[in-house]
Amino acid sequence: MDFNIFMNDVVNAAREDITEAGYEELKTPEDVDQAVARKGTTLVMVNSVCGCAGGVARPAAANSVHYDKRPDHLVTVFAGQDKEATEKARSYFEGYPPSSPSFAFLKDGEIVTMLERHDIEGHSAMDVVGRLQSIFDEHCEEI
Repeated sequence: MDFNIFMNDVVNAAREDITEAGYEELKTPEDVDQAVARKGTTLVMVNSVCGCAGGVARPAAANSVHYDKRPDHLVTVFAGQDKEATEKARSYFEGYPPSSPSFAFLKDGEIVTMLERHDIEGHSAMDVVGRLQSIFDEHCEEI
């Protein structure tokens, strides 16, 4: 099997998982700037192909938004794939080192808090759902 074809399948499946969950994919730095400029709350999921992204982060991203409170905007960048968009997104995460997978929660374009890889890896998807929903409880309006 051609490794590049295999990796393309893995990447495409990872992209599909998150967009089917309702997240808008940001592929360019301009996409990121436009998304972050929106008023309200934004959850940025930094996607990746690692096991903790597929086994924990993406399922948590999908399930956490089925809740009474949720961010106004759901977006995603793909670390290692859309490098310039990811770099641009990370420029908004002041005070946090690069981490993938991760979740950044912004309000009116400003970083509020972040769940970094160490908050995801080694935890269950439901643990991460709970952490995300706690953030939503604190910072989001009821829908």
